[in-house]
Amino acid sequence: MGGGGGYGFSPSDKKHLEESAKKRIQEAGEVKMRNVFISFAHEDMAEVNLLRGQSKNDTAELEFSDYSVKKAFNSEDSDYIRRQIREKIKDTSVTMVYLSEKSMKSSWVKWEIEQSKKMGKGIVGVYKGDIPPAQIPSYIKDNVNSIVRWSHNEIMTAVNKASEER
Repeated sequence: MGGGGGYGFSPSDKKHLEESAKKRIQEAGEVKMRNVFISFAHEDMAEVNLLRGQSKNDTAELEFSDYSVKKAFNSEDSDYIRRQIREKIKDTSVTMVYLSEKSMKSSWVKWEIEQSKKMGKGIVGVYKGDIPPAQIPSYIKDNVNSIVRWSHNEIMTAVNKASEER
């Protein structure tokens, strides 16, 4: 009748869990989490989702909280959409611009860069591959802290530097 059934943790299990938790807390204190807005063209969603996924991997050196719009706003009211995006950017320290053919032609990406600059955010351009895009528009080149390739170390270094320099 009733009763717990003895499924509790042993004292040695509790001690091991406590030591593990303390170690993870200490390690987490050493890593600075950055709040990042990712600016990209909607057509690049699959690649940006890959970047988001990599940042959540426990073994990745890339550590940031993504404050980007994950799902398109269900509205055709551009003023409403701008307000919502502005709020997302406001809560970040850095805007990361995914540099693709489509994003570099996007009026929304241009607007997000302008807003990020107005709010004093650091801005980092990220490209996939070994060679940066040949034709990066001046509104990007003139407003970014740096342009780096899609590499965990390069992105994290650029994000940290842009956050500190803003």
